[in-house]
Amino acid sequence: MEVEYMKRAIDLAKKGRGFTSPNPLVGAVIVKNNKIIAEGFHGFYGGPHAEVNAFKNAIEDVKGAIMYVTLEPCSHFGMTPPCANAIVEKGISKVIIAMKDPNPLVSGKGIEILKDNGLEVKVGILEVEARRLNEIFIKFITTKRPFCILKTAMTLDGKIASVTGDSKWITSEASRAYVHYLRHQVSAIMVGIGTVLVDNPRLTTRIEGEYGIDPIRIIVDTTGRIPLDANVLNLNSNKSTIIATTEKMDKQKVDAVIAKGAQVILNPLKNGRVDLEYLMIQLGEMGIDSVLLEGGSTLNYSALEQNVVDKVMAFIAPKLMGGEHAKTPVGGEGRATIKDAFFLKDMCISRFAEDIMIEGYLRRE
Repeated sequence: MEVEYMKRAIDLAKKGRGFTSPNPLVGAVIVKNNKIIAEGFHGFYGGPHAEVNAFKNAIEDVKGAIMYVTLEPCSHFGMTPPCANAIVEKGISKVIIAMKDPNPLVSGKGIEILKDNGLEVKVGILEVEARRLNEIFIKFITTKRPFCILKTAMTLDGKIASVTGDSKWITSEASRAYVHYLRHQVSAIMVGIGTVLVDNPRLTTRIEGEYGIDPIRIIVDTTGRIPLDANVLNLNSNKSTIIATTEKMDKQKVDAVIAKGAQVILNPLKNGRVDLEYLMIQLGEMGIDSVLLEGGSTLNYSALEQNVVDKVMAFIAPKLMGGEHAKTPVGGEGRATIKDAFFLKDMCISRFAEDIMIEGYLRRE
């Protein structure tokens, strides 16, 4: 039953998606006499942690019970008191943890507190699932760079638009709705200036019947071609727009964009375009822990070539477009040989209406 209880804790943790950043997603389940007597999850940044919420929700005394938690209980005073101490004080007898805290400054210290106070501790139940749950947090806390997800949508023959540029809509309504849920979960969304000029997107989050959080909007624009009347510069949104550009952008245009309320990040050039690796470092310093890349073929290739992509999510519709010159998800110069291709690992497949979505992680070796 350990696996089943931890699965439940992971499912609870997912309820915090979009609300806890830069904190991790955490769920907790308390079991006594083979019965769940309490559940909790970390619901929002600055709010009570999963363990504390579980204690609040307990339907009977938790003394002597077993706690299942998706992440090592915290051991330090932050916006909330340490959970490890609270677990000891409540009389929990055993704590089963999916994974240790990846933060090198505190990893293992919560476990140490529990063991020093006589609690039995077990670590590693559904660790792979727990690490995937908090892949954004793990990347950011260990590297101070955002976790980057390259999302694309294409036909079965690999086209992101027709030969005339028409792309509305390649995928189903179900797929597009899920993309908005992805936007809700990340700190920022990134597109290239070509997407802005062709589609004039809003890059907001629209979740029917639910509260969705807008991401910060990042426009990669090497020479400053963004129109001042573009939607991304004229939104009623509580999140900012960032123009990632270079010294090629005219100073007057920079001032005009800033006057519209946007931020401008000046980046060095790399192969004649914005240095995306440098940009990711700047975004990390701003506290942006995740980026959903919804770029066109040129930006997608640059991101892959500059090694800033962590994960790929490809939505594939059961349609055949054809067209020798119709655009594909990844353009650029391309790789010369198959062995030089960008390889993915840990693949999984999901279904959205008639579409399929394939996701995997970039191999770094």
